Amino acid sequence: MADTHAKGHDYHLVDPSPWPALGALGALLIAAGLIWFMHDGPPWVLGIGVLVMLYTMFVWWRDVISEAMEQGHHTEVVQLGLRYGMVLFIASEVMFFVAWFWAYFNAALYPTEQIGAVWPPEGIVTFDPWHLPALNTLLLLTSSTTVTWAHHSVLHGDNKSAVRGLLLTVILGLAFTAVQAYEYSQAPFEFGGGIYGSTFFMATGFHGAHVMIGTIFLIVCLFRAIKGHFKPDHHFGLEAAAWYWHFVDVVWIFLFSCIYIWGASAVTH
Repeated sequence: MADTHAKGHDYHLVDPSPWPALGALGALLIAAGLIWFMHDGPPWVLGIGVLVMLYTMFVWWRDVISEAMEQGHHTEVVQLGLRYGMVLFIASEVMFFVAWFWAYFNAALYPTEQIGAVWPPEGIVTFDPWHLPALNTLLLLTSSTTVTWAHHSVLHGDNKSAVRGLLLTVILGLAFTAVQAYEYSQAPFEFGGGIYGSTFFMATGFHGAHVMIGTIFLIVCLFRAIKGHFKPDHHFGLEAAAWYWHFVDVVWIFLFSCIYIWGASAVTH
């Protein structure tokens, strides 16, 4: 009560932290290392960047969990602000993918003479949408169901069911990534081989990266659920992870419909 009286408000003023600067350094190393690696450079810069980013995620999330669980800073007002922040973040991610869809449709609906004024370009053999892409669609749609099961289990105080739901969601997310990696290895076109490969790999590849990020998010939630961190009235971490995962699912439905199905069958002159 003394702390609450001394504080005098329900808001949380975050203490100074080195993690944003360290995360920015990790992102810079990943970007520079990836570009260097693509130009036949060594992979160690990219590897260091990934390690720095993973460390930043661990310590930053550790501090946020401590603020919520031990220090009690995540009041109802703070949780509302976190929800608004997550909504705005997902909105920015939507616009991020709009850019990739825009690039794809610009090339597909108005194919230039350089690619034969036809889409897909002549010589391009597209993926069968009802093979591996359909399997991945089933995996993601199922995972959307399991993460919803986990969320509703927390709302009803059933922690064991929440753990089961999160475990299944993580397994399905890892399976999606494995199937997409295999699909990429079998691709009959290359990233730098023309506009089709560039737009295809940029759109689906960035979605794949979001699936991996979401899977890490859910793994953290799984460990937290095992430790009993989530309560019916205090579980924003899981709620945010579920929102993000549903967003990833919706983006995939558009990718599957527009790029895999329509893009494989469209013949635009």
